Amino acid sequence: MIALGSVFSALEVVPLSLVGFEACENYRLSQAQPWVARYRWTILCFVAVAFWNLLGAGLLGFTINPPISLYYVQGLNLTPTHGHAALFGVYGMLGIGLMLFCLRGLTARAAWSEPLLKTMFWSLNIGLAMMVFLSLLPMGLYQAYEAIAHGYWFARSPAVVHSPLIEHLAWLRVPGDIVFAVGGIALGLFALRLHTAGRRALPIGKAANQQA
Repeated sequence: MIALGSVFSALEVVPLSLVGFEACENYRLSQAQPWVARYRWTILCFVAVAFWNLLGAGLLGFTINPPISLYYVQGLNLTPTHGHAALFGVYGMLGIGLMLFCLRGLTARAAWSEPLLKTMFWSLNIGLAMMVFLSLLPMGLYQAYEAIAHGYWFARSPAVVHSPLIEHLAWLRVPGDIVFAVGGIALGLFALRLHTAGRRALPIGKAANQQA
């Protein structure tokens, strides 16, 4: 039953991967259409969902989901490695993409800031990648090695958790945090810009039909 449960846990990456691939394919096929430019960052957020779903929920998830892996690494830094990449990379970018899709039709086109959206998108994704690959993943792999070689208790002991290597790797997370924070600030400024300057009256009746 444990092995069967791990199979279903591993298959969670499939539906969202298909969503991302569909978004990427539609973006590629319809680049010539004028509406694509208006939804560019929405579509790219869905593409990012597919990327992080395969990497965070898929590849990094497979490192901790099999029962033999869980025996050694559950609760070590490989768990937050998977958690960071899968939670924000998948559901965070999915939420941002859906938010942008809704706001596109509710706010004035002139209030949209492409530079802010570009900064938001790349800073969030690059910052998240820096967190994962510069800090969390190396710490997790080191702890996994110690757990296999000397036991789970030792991997969680102060001898490992407060070792010079782990403490240096923990500080390496700071650059990724800073880049990620820049993306969060850009998203906040974009939302504030829409709130202050992006409101518009929605047409009804014949006017709505004419705009459509």
